Amino acid sequence: MTKSINLVLKAGERLFINGAVLRFNRKTTVELMSDAVFLLEGHVIQPHETTTPLRQIYFALQTMLMDPNTVGPARGLAASLIEAAQRTFSNLEILNGLDQVGLLLETGRYFDAMKIIRGLYATEEAIMANKSETASIRAA
Repeated sequence: MTKSINLVLKAGERLFINGAVLRFNRKTTVELMSDAVFLLEGHVIQPHETTTPLRQIYFALQTMLMDPNTVGPARGLAASLIEAAQRTFSNLEILNGLDQVGLLLETGRYFDAMKIIRGLYATEEAIMANKSETASIRAA
């Protein structure tokens, strides 16, 4: 890390850093002065929220950041989910994003991969909504 990062946390908010969970009882600013793998609570999704292919990939990536002991199995799962999603989607924005995520996965840049996935949520949602509408029309 070439420069420090300041993280502003609300009272009670959790911060996942290098596999440890920190909670602060009041609003605070944390300065990370060296390389650290961190995840803010606001970016964490729960297992019941993994209802789409991209959210499943995100969850696997998130698991690697939150628990470094699971990197091996979670990396394999993420790679399998990326391959399955590449066969599922035909949208170029999503396919290009998945290619980038795959490269980031290979180089251990899980947080950057998660940012790309989050950026694709709206496109995935639009595709799923369109498929749902099409299915409703066909059923009628």
